[in-house]
Order: sequence, then C-alpha cells, then structure tokens
Amino acid sequence: MKVLAITQARYGSTRLPAKILKEVGGMPLLEIHLRRILQAKNISGLKVATTPEEGAVFITAIADKLGVAYHKGSVDDVLDRFYQTALPEKPDYVVRLTSDCPLIDPEIIDQVIDVCIDGGYDYASNTLIPTYPDGMDTEVFKFSALERAWKEARLQSEHEHVTPYIKKNSSVMGGTLFKSFNVTAPSDRSELRMTIDEPRDFELIKALIENIGIDKHCADYISYLDANPSVKDINSSIMRNEGYAKSLANDRVIK
Repeated sequence: MKVLAITQARYGSTRLPAKILKEVGGMPLLEIHLRRILQAKNISGLKVATTPEEGAVFITAIADKLGVAYHKGSVDDVLDRFYQTALPEKPDYVVRLTSDCPLIDPEIIDQVIDVCIDGGYDYASNTLIPTYPDGMDTEVFKFSALERAWKEARLQSEHEHVTPYIKKNSSVMGGTLFKSFNVTAPSDRSELRMTIDEPRDFELIKALIENIGIDKHCADYISYLDANPSVKDINSSIMRNEGYAKSLANDRVIK
C-alpha cells in the first residue's frame, strides 16, 4: 500500500508574500511544516507540489535539504499541478496538505489515513465539516478519485483548488461518486486559526513556536491559546477558506 503525501507550496501570495519562507527561531515555516509531516508513520513518501515561479528556488532548496522530492506545475491550475505531482509515483492513496499549515499534526495525518483505508473510503478528511483548528487540514483520497476529478472537473474553482469536485460529489455532502467520511475532533475548535494567510496569522504562529516549540501536538497548541486569550484573539476575525470563497464568487466553466 503506497500512501503519498503531497503538500502545495508556492512563493507568490497576495496577502502575505513569501509567507511560507518567513522564519521563526531561524527556521523557515516551510521547513517546520515538512519536518512535521515526515513524522507521520503512515505515509510512504512526501512530495512538494510547487510552481516555476522565480521564488520557487527557495522552496526547492528547503526540499532538497530534507531529501523531499518536488514537482513544478501550473500556478493557476492547482488540480493539474497536484495530479501531475502524484502521477509518476503511482500511489494507492494521496494525502493532501498545504504549506500554509506549518504546525500540521502528524498524528492527525495518521488518523485520517487510517480512517480512509480501514473504512474503504474514496475520500476522508477533517475538512468536510470542520471541527479542528484551521491549520490542521488533512485530506486523504484514493489516487483513482484524484484522477477522476482531474478528468471530469469543469469549473474554474475546481481547478484553482484540488478537492472541490471530490467534496461536492462525496457521500457526506449528499453525492454519489465518492464514498466519504468526515473525521471530527474531540471537541469543536474550528474557530481557531493556526494557518498562515495574513500578517496577523504569522504573529500567532510565532507566539506558539516561541513559547512552546515546533514539536507539540495540536492539543498542546490549543491549550496554550486557551490560556492566553490575547494571543488567541490576534487573528480571530479572519474568515476561514477565504481563497475558495473568492474562487466561487468568480466561477466559470473552463472545460
């Protein structure tokens, strides 16, 4: 059974340029992110899905340092970039992660993989009905599901993001194409943000790392935020999945 983790990473960002290369304690957030993924026990390998943008040289340098493979693909058609990253590896399952989640929890990654494989699902994630903090997003799906989405997705929003076609046609959302399951947290903490989209997000991540480190579990970071409301409130007003909402607002058929 081959389980390939792929994380999306690009240099460009409208709200916080080069956000994944910002450093805390002398280490780029992307390196922290990759090191945490590599701690997952259920993955067979890890690749970075990046772009040909000039700044990607900094991304690939970090990947090379850690012995992580990468693929450079389309800036705008992220579904195609992701599919082309996976295709040469011929995986049975793919784990989708994003580099704007520097503190992704390897135990959560392993949990979602176990649920997907053991349940015989085409798609399992903790994002269909979010209960984990934003920044712990983990999606696992059969490569066959990814390939079907790549072939059949027609909307611009379904290409600017990787899994909308799968999600919309998942059994959890009332669809019939993909047998699916939503993994829930012990308690709903979806109001918390441990992701990087804006400068305020970086302030919060910086506070977490500087105060309790880069090697803690999601629950440890939650406990710190609960004990320090002034930190928790730094980015509390930012909308979750704002990028996808913008894609929907400008959606059109492209295939």
